[in-house]
Amino acid sequence: MPEQSNDYRVVVFGAAGVGKSSLVLRFVRGTFRETYIPTVEDTYRQVISCDKNICTLQITDTTGSHQFPAMQRLSMSKGHAFILVYSVSSKQSMEELQPIYEQICQIKGGTQNIPIMLVGNKCDETQREVEASVGESLASKWKCSFMETSAKKNYNVQELFQELLNLEKRRTVSLPLDGKKSKQLKKRERPKGKCSLM
Repeated sequence: MPEQSNDYRVVVFGAAGVGKSSLVLRFVRGTFRETYIPTVEDTYRQVISCDKNICTLQITDTTGSHQFPAMQRLSMSKGHAFILVYSVSSKQSMEELQPIYEQICQIKGGTQNIPIMLVGNKCDETQREVEASVGESLASKWKCSFMETSAKKNYNVQELFQELLNLEKRRTVSLPLDGKKSKQLKKRERPKGKCSLM
C-alpha cells in the first residue's frame, strides 16, 4: 500500500508499564483501562485539521520491552514526532529513555527539527520518585518540551498532543503547503496556520 503523504506519524516510546497505551487510548478513545496488557505495537489514527486541510494523525504505540530492536528503528525512521514517556513513580523508567533518545538522534541526524515531548505520566500517584523539576531539566538538556500527565485522571492528555502539533507548526517541518517559506521561519515564529485536534 502506498504511503499517504498527508499522514502525520507520532511514535510513543517508553519502558514497560509507564502508561503509553493508556495515554494513547485516553486521547483516541477517551477510555482508561485499569489492567496492564503489554503492547507489541499498535497504531491508532485520528483525524486532525492542519491549515484547514484534513490529515491523519497516526499514533504508533510501541513495545516497552527491548525484544524488537528492528521494529523500534523502523518506527524511529518513519516517525515525524516523538513522545518519550516515563512514570513519575519510577526513576528507572526515566533512565531507560536515554538510549531511545540517543537512537532517535542518530537515526534522524539530530533532533533540532524534530518535535519531541518528554512526558512524566502517572502524576496522580502518591509514590513519586521523579520530581517535575528533574523532568524539566532533562527536557532542557535534550532541547525538547516537557509535560506531566495522568491518563487515569485525564490530566494534560489532550494538551500533550495539541502541544506536540504546536511544536511541529512552530518549526514547520511537515505538512507545509508552501515548502519554500517553511525553511526560513525561525524556531520561535509561529505561522498563522495551526494544527488543531478535531
